[in-house]
Amino acid sequence: MVYIIAILSVIFLGLAAMVVSRMGAVVKNASGPSVEGQIGMSNRINGAMFMIFFIVGLIGAVWSFMYARQFFLPEASSPHGRRTDNLFWISMAMITVAFVITNALLFYFAWKYQHKEGRKAAYYPENHKLELIWTIVPAVIMAVMVFTGWRAWRDIMAEAPANAQVFEIVGKQFNWIVRYPGVDNNKLGSYNYKLIDNNNDTGIDYTDEASFDDFTSTSELHIPANKPVLLRIRARDVLHSVFIPHLRVKMDAVPGMPTRFWFIADKTTDEMRNITGNPDFGYEIACTEVCGQGHFSMRIRLIVEDEASWAAWCKQQKPLLTSTPELAARIPANLKAKAAKYLPADATAAPADSSTASLPKTGGVTTAVAKLR
Repeated sequence: MVYIIAILSVIFLGLAAMVVSRMGAVVKNASGPSVEGQIGMSNRINGAMFMIFFIVGLIGAVWSFMYARQFFLPEASSPHGRRTDNLFWISMAMITVAFVITNALLFYFAWKYQHKEGRKAAYYPENHKLELIWTIVPAVIMAVMVFTGWRAWRDIMAEAPANAQVFEIVGKQFNWIVRYPGVDNNKLGSYNYKLIDNNNDTGIDYTDEASFDDFTSTSELHIPANKPVLLRIRARDVLHSVFIPHLRVKMDAVPGMPTRFWFIADKTTDEMRNITGNPDFGYEIACTEVCGQGHFSMRIRLIVEDEASWAAWCKQQKPLLTSTPELAARIPANLKAKAAKYLPADATAAPADSSTASLPKTGGVTTAVAKLR
């Protein structure tokens, strides 16, 4: 590849030198009486160069596309992604055809209608029929492209199906935090940014009993395949952007303005490894909004698996309330009984008549249970 670039650079420099030389000749001729034969030879050379440049450029563009195909993303792993890709390639095909036709005519006319002795330019003042054709045809094509694009966007951004599995992803400098709804019928608890601290990265509100079984992860997001997935997206500090390239998912995470994106992943991670022939293949969620010095590190693994495996994995996870019992102090008195089952065993083993006065002042689980009672 380096050698090809070097050869193209040499060719470009050569053509540039030739253009400068020809421009010098034009300036020299313009300063004195012109010689008809010299003008004819100059135009023939320039006309031939126009055609050569067009043909070589077209070959180079085709080669560049064919060579770069190996670096393209594989087929999208979601229905909406494949629809988006189809619209993209249809648009690219139409634009490419129009580009090639118009530029072919441009370069051909420069060669065909070069200066010749005795030829006079024909004056062509107007042609309403031709003007209508080249106005209406592009307008219709553009209208069809806009309409089909709008329909795709409308369907992609429609409300998620009622059976969609809900997850929350929160961006902060410089990592993602994923929150799962636990086992309470796919319900994420409420949140409040004022509750964010070292123990509660996403500001989960424990006055909402739906929050009791929620759990979080900063390393990976597990989702079920062939089932609608709804991502609830927000940011803690600055602008971020959720990007899952292989699923064609992209949505900004905006502080103070929650966003969402729903999709269906219909190829598991293992299936993609077989399709790509890469045993190390893995989906990832990246940030595509430059968010600060550590922007490069905002990546998290995405594991797509069958629903049974996903459900089994979820059952093995512990609610944040279990791993961080200090949060129990935030639960209101009328919900303490419901929250007790999510607390560690030693946090509920104290005698019923124990009081805060008899507890050590070292914090941790004991203090949290005292506050809970």
